Amino acid sequence: MNELKKVTQLLLSGALVLGMLPFTWSANAAAPSFKDVPASHWAKASIDAAVSKGYFKGYSDGTFKPGATVTRAEFAALLSRVSKAPPELEQANVFRDLTGHWSEGEVNRAVSLGFLKASDYPNGFKPSTALTREEMAKWLSSGLAAQNEDFKQGLKDTDTENTLVPVAEFYKGGLKKAAYPYVSVVLGTGLMAGYPDGTFGPGKTTTRAEAAVILSRYQQVQESKADSYRDLNEMREVGLTGTNLTSATPYVYGKMYGTDIVASFDKITEKPFKLRNNLGTMTIHRMIIANALSKTNVKNLYGRMFIDKDYSTEVLDEYYEVFVEATVTPNGDNLSTLAFLNATGNHLTSGFSFSSGAVEKYGISNLPKKEFVKDGVFKKGVKKRFWMITKINRNLGGPSGGRGGIITVGKDVASFHLPSK
Repeated sequence: MNELKKVTQLLLSGALVLGMLPFTWSANAAAPSFKDVPASHWAKASIDAAVSKGYFKGYSDGTFKPGATVTRAEFAALLSRVSKAPPELEQANVFRDLTGHWSEGEVNRAVSLGFLKASDYPNGFKPSTALTREEMAKWLSSGLAAQNEDFKQGLKDTDTENTLVPVAEFYKGGLKKAAYPYVSVVLGTGLMAGYPDGTFGPGKTTTRAEAAVILSRYQQVQESKADSYRDLNEMREVGLTGTNLTSATPYVYGKMYGTDIVASFDKITEKPFKLRNNLGTMTIHRMIIANALSKTNVKNLYGRMFIDKDYSTEVLDEYYEVFVEATVTPNGDNLSTLAFLNATGNHLTSGFSFSSGAVEKYGISNLPKKEFVKDGVFKKGVKKRFWMITKINRNLGGPSGGRGGIITVGKDVASFHLPSK
C-alpha cells in the first residue's frame, strides 16, 4: 500500500510528465530510441548514456524533449543520482516547499552531498524554477569540493584578488565576484564552457540535452584529480600568484640572492614603483602566458582571451606570447607610448600595444595601437590600467639564450628561467 500511495503521489505531482521518476531501473538497460533525438543529434551519445544509467527518463509519447529547460528540482535529482560519494549526513525536510514533492528525497540527498546549501535559498527552493548556469556552476563545483579536498582547495585558490576568469563578463560585468571560483572550476575542468561570443551566460538556463552532456562529464571529473586539469592548474596559479607562468610553460623560479626565498611573481605584484625620469608610477597586476603556435593554434584557455586570427602581432615559433596587466599614473603630460617603452628598462614591464578580435570580445583594455609620440593615451594624474604584449623564449637556444626574466620592484624580485637540459 505504501508503494501504491507513493506512485499515486508521483502521478499527482507531475513527476511522470517531467520524466524524472526516482532511479529504480537497471544501470545496464539499453537506452530507448527517442523520436526527437535522431542519430545526428549533437548530444545523442550523452543522452543515451544518461538514460541507460537511469539518470534521465523519456516521456510517455516517445520523446526526450532535448530542448526543454531543466529545473532546480530536476538537476538536483540528477546530481544526487550521478554522485558516487556517500552522503555525510542524512537530510530531512530541508525545504518546506518540497514537502510531498516528487523530488524531496533527492534534493535532500543533493544537499547532504554538498551540491547545494539550504542557506542559499532562504525563501524556499522553488523546485519548478529554471536552473541558471551560475547556479549550475556552483552546484557542480561544490559537489566536487565536498568529495575531494584538492577541488575544495581549487575553489579557494581561485577566490582571490588575482583571479582572472576567462569569460567576457569578468571585464564587461555580469558575473558576481562570489561566482568567480565556481565558474573557474567548471571551466577549468571542462564541465561547462563559455559561448562563442566569450560570454558565460550566468543568468541563462540549460536544456535537458546540455544537462545530459554535463552529467557525462561530471562522472569522469568526480573520479579525477584536480591537478590533472591543465586549465584549472593555470587558473589556480593565477589566483595565487598573478601569473600562469609555471603551469603554462617549463619555466621555473629562481631564488632571491643569498636566500632560500623563491623569487615568484607574486613578490612584485600590486607594489607601485617609479618610472624613469620621474615620468610617473607603475603597478604590475598580472602576467599571462599564451602558448600559441600560430594565431589559430592557441593551446591554453587564457591564450584564447588575447589571440585569434586578427591578432596584430606576429606569432613566432621560438617565443611564448606574454601579456602583462599594469596600471600607470603619469606625473605629467610628457608620457607617450614611445617614452613608456623605455620607462622601466625592462622588456617585461614596458611592453607594446596590440589588438585582436578576442580583446574586444572579452572586454580587455589593451595598450592601444596609436601614433607613438602624440597618441594621448597617458594623461597627467590619471590612472591608466591596461594590458601590453611582450615575449619570452621557448627554449634555451632562443635568440636571448633562454635567460628568462627578472622583474625588480624596490627590494623585491621575480626571477624565472628555463631549466637546463
